[in-house]
Amino acid sequence: MNDCLFFGENNLGFIFKNEPDKITKPIQFKFENENENENEKQIKQIASSYLSTIFLFKNGKAIEYLKNSKQNPEKIQIEENIQKVISNFYNKAILTKEGNVFAKGKDINPENPNEFINISSLIEDPNDRIIQDIVSGSYSFYLLTSNQNAYGIGSNIFGQLGFDLERLQKTEKPILMMKNVSKIFPGITSNHVFLLNSNQELFGSGYNQYGKLGLGESKKQETKIQKLTKIQNIPKGKIIDIQCGIAHSIMLIEDENENENPKRKLYSCGDYRYNGLGKNENTYEFTEIKSSLFENDDNILDFSVGNVHNLVLTEKGKLIVFGNNSFGQLGTGDTKQQLTPFQIELPKLRFNEDISNYHVSCGYWNNSFLYYSPPPFSNLEEDLIKLFEIKEFCDISFKTKNGEIIKAHKLILKYRLNQNQNQIEKLQEIISNKSIKESNQIFEMIYSNRKINPKLYSEIKEIINSNEKIEETMKRIYLNENENEKDFIIERKEKQYKFPKLILIMRSELYRGMFLSVTNDTSNKVTDYSELSNKSFEIFEYWIYSNQIKNEIQITQEIINEIQIGIDYFQLNQTNPNLIDLLINKFNN
Repeated sequence: MNDCLFFGENNLGFIFKNEPDKITKPIQFKFENENENENEKQIKQIASSYLSTIFLFKNGKAIEYLKNSKQNPEKIQIEENIQKVISNFYNKAILTKEGNVFAKGKDINPENPNEFINISSLIEDPNDRIIQDIVSGSYSFYLLTSNQNAYGIGSNIFGQLGFDLERLQKTEKPILMMKNVSKIFPGITSNHVFLLNSNQELFGSGYNQYGKLGLGESKKQETKIQKLTKIQNIPKGKIIDIQCGIAHSIMLIEDENENENPKRKLYSCGDYRYNGLGKNENTYEFTEIKSSLFENDDNILDFSVGNVHNLVLTEKGKLIVFGNNSFGQLGTGDTKQQLTPFQIELPKLRFNEDISNYHVSCGYWNNSFLYYSPPPFSNLEEDLIKLFEIKEFCDISFKTKNGEIIKAHKLILKYRLNQNQNQIEKLQEIISNKSIKESNQIFEMIYSNRKINPKLYSEIKEIINSNEKIEETMKRIYLNENENEKDFIIERKEKQYKFPKLILIMRSELYRGMFLSVTNDTSNKVTDYSELSNKSFEIFEYWIYSNQIKNEIQITQEIINEIQIGIDYFQLNQTNPNLIDLLINKFNN
């Protein structure tokens, strides 16, 4: 079972052929060939537009259901591994693992609208063509590069690309909108966009009817904002997300207080008559959506904004809805409008699963999805960035120009700085002339191997081992038998297994993973993991560093069954099933 619920306008062709045109209560969505391996149908993302709905699965494959089509879904044919899909009224785009963006549609490629083209390769600066994120507007796409630059492509008829209409009305290649951008927030039904820079300053441009850019009372009548304009009077806190509808925008803010579980609140602006604000009055600046449903001991986990309706999922598993309900897209069991937040009753969710693995998604117009999406086993670069924030495991200190102390991990620096103590001393010289903010950026670049700040990167590129991918580095640490770092020793009947303590912590605590018990053992020694054969344990230990299976290991059905038992034994539950996926794929091939 794929654990995907659907409600709203029944426009998905033959999937719900025995259901009414308006599905007003959540029902199970079932893919064709339901008997296929369940791991092949684990949803990573849903992108629903006016003409189609695309499902992206964890295995990097995607299928598309055309609106009201009676045909089977089409497979999206891209040779590279798909990381994200987006679509709007006439166009769709795909971000691959390699950082390329392929797009098609009449606003992108009017001569051949059904042909995918690599639009990231059209960026003028060849050093700025690695894309880390893509988002969609109604007739435009936006690209965020690894150098933190924002590009727009498509229509600019409302100024949504941040340019005066006399200068630009449409572009078929990406154009630079702003530098030093951390996030881009558009909406698939909107013609306005928000850009957030690294200083948490927010800028917006595009269609401003109903005051949905949040520029204030004096700007509510300006229909088209044709240049990126700074948004004033933003609520205090960290901006987590902004999503845009046809007549409103909703912002998710996290409190600045450094609590273990900081409170998240929703703010909206725009015209309430379209039912999207969560309140019964117009507001032209972002103001809080207040409701007793947002309890103090509960928190917002995920939210989604459609054309004129909204879905909010909380940590307690409440699905809160408000907005237009003409087709039952709020799942209330009727078609009554909901101006203010309203909680709906959900069918029982996946047994014993963390609610944080569920997501909500509003369709382009009149439908909604609630789906289960296990988190991926992320790459080591992401792990290292998280580990950098866990200060109690740091063992080397650096001093900034203001005398502030920043801590790091000697083991990681040793392998990222060409394994040379002199390079660590050179790094200290560089840090001593930098602010704490710049120093943090330098370490993030060292840990991740990404050029987060090109100017600072130019200062450290001589000492950093930039040609070596971090995955290979970590495997080399593991495979180096002479490594003298602090180790965890796992004793089994036949042999000992040695794991560098720092990496084991990284690969377990951050995932609540298979060696959780090891990291809690102060003696650094755990005995008798005799539940598994040596071959199965070898698979486990290699995979924990590389997220891969050794090519020379022959996979049998018995090994797969034993690993499944081992996953339960090592407390690695269904939230992290990639090892089984890899084994099954290797076995089938």
